[in-house]
Formats: sequence, structure tokens, C-alpha cells
Amino acid sequence: MKSQKYTVVTIMAMAIGFASFFAAAAPTNFKLEKQRPHDIVDVSKTIPQMQFDMRYFSSHNFVGRQVHGYEEPACLLTASAVAALKQVEDKLLPMGLTLKAYDCYRPQSAVDDFAHWATDPNDAKMKAEFYPAVPKDRLFDEGYVAAHSGHSRGSTIDLTIVPLGSTIPSVDGKTTLVDCAAPAAVRVPDNSLDFGTGYDCFNEASHPSFKNISAQAKANRLLLQSLMVDAGFVSIDTEWWHFTLNNEPYPNTYFDFPVRHISL
Repeated sequence: MKSQKYTVVTIMAMAIGFASFFAAAAPTNFKLEKQRPHDIVDVSKTIPQMQFDMRYFSSHNFVGRQVHGYEEPACLLTASAVAALKQVEDKLLPMGLTLKAYDCYRPQSAVDDFAHWATDPNDAKMKAEFYPAVPKDRLFDEGYVAAHSGHSRGSTIDLTIVPLGSTIPSVDGKTTLVDCAAPAAVRVPDNSLDFGTGYDCFNEASHPSFKNISAQAKANRLLLQSLMVDAGFVSIDTEWWHFTLNNEPYPNTYFDFPVRHISL
């Protein structure tokens, strides 16, 4: 891949474009809340057999470092989202399967961190794994990075299905990066069932309707989507792992308290 050269004018234009995007993308009639609401639940304490691979607390993510706002590897969601999620878990356990979360509640400070990272053309150390086919200055235009995230409302989760009792591989600090859309056997290790791509893969292959994946990966996507939708979640058309509770309790509130485990 040819290296890209950025002039001062180009970088200024990128910054102006991102500022315009922030203004255009901001939801109307929303509020930013710094305090954790009383009905936010630590999912690990409610669904104990679920697994938690909190990628933004680690360095194995598209930024390549711990993201701002993630002080502990906790999965936090509203109680209503957790109650719905438990319906899914209860259906998977008899199959010898369980859910694994990659990200749950995401503070606005983390979203801002992503946005700032996206304006730095020189920081592309994770490109080979997470966005090899997308120029970094196109991440906003193509919808992979945004100024606001449904995760910050507390009822959105990124997740997958894994064998019950399996172990989450440790990949922090490893230097070999493999395209997230490569076959599962050669991708960076994950104990997930094969869904056709890795998590946070900025590629059309991550779209739930993408056809050019194995029959098993299609079946796994269908299983996850059908269980989540039946439990009251809605999906999006660009990420097989992303679901939001349809009747979320805070549809117009974006929270910005840090991610930490909640004591009972």
C-alpha cells in the first residue's frame, strides 16, 4: 500500500470537515448527563456465565490502546436491557453456548476519544487488522466513527456467541495483525463462533446481510440476530455484533460517567 502524504491544507480541511460532521450529526433534543443513573447494572453480576472481552479497556481495538473513560473492564447496561439479554442467555446455555460482550455502555468521553483519533492521519498502527481497505480520512463519511453513539445511552451492546466454558485468548501486545475479514483460521485469535469477520471490522463483510461468507457464519449470524430480536433488541445493517434495546429507557440521554464495576 502506498503511503499517503498529508499537507497542512489537507489536515486543516479534514478538521473542518469533521467539525461540520459533529454539528450535523448531533441528535436533536438530547442531553449529556455526567451522573450514573440508578438503573445501570453491572452485567457480570447478573448474568454470571456470560463472558466479557472488553476491547476498549485493552489495546486490542482499532485505536490500539486503552480508550478514554474505560477505567475497568466492566460491562454496564440498563436493567431493562440486562433483563432482555438474560432471555437470550437462557436460550443459549442448553446448547452449550453463552454470550460474550465486546462493549456495553460507552461514555461520551470515549466517543470523543475515537473522534480525536480519527483526525490524526499518522496514527494508523491498527489499520492492517481493523480497516485495511478504508482510508482513515473516510471513517467518518462511511459511518465507522461518529460524534455520538447509541452505546452512550446505556442500552446498546456489541456481542457474540462463544462455546460455554471456552477461554478468551490474550492478544494484548501482540504485533502480528491480520485482516479482520480474513478466514477465521488465520484471523487474530478469538473464542467466538465464526461470524464471517472479527469484531469492529470496518468492512462490508461485517454487514449482517453480506452473502460472501460461509454457510456456518451465516447460520451463526441468523442465530444471534433472531435471539436478540426476539428478546426485544433491534439490529443495524452494518454490524452483525451491534444491538440496541428497542424500548430503551434513555433514548435522548448520552451519559459520560466512567466505566467501572458497580459494587452491590
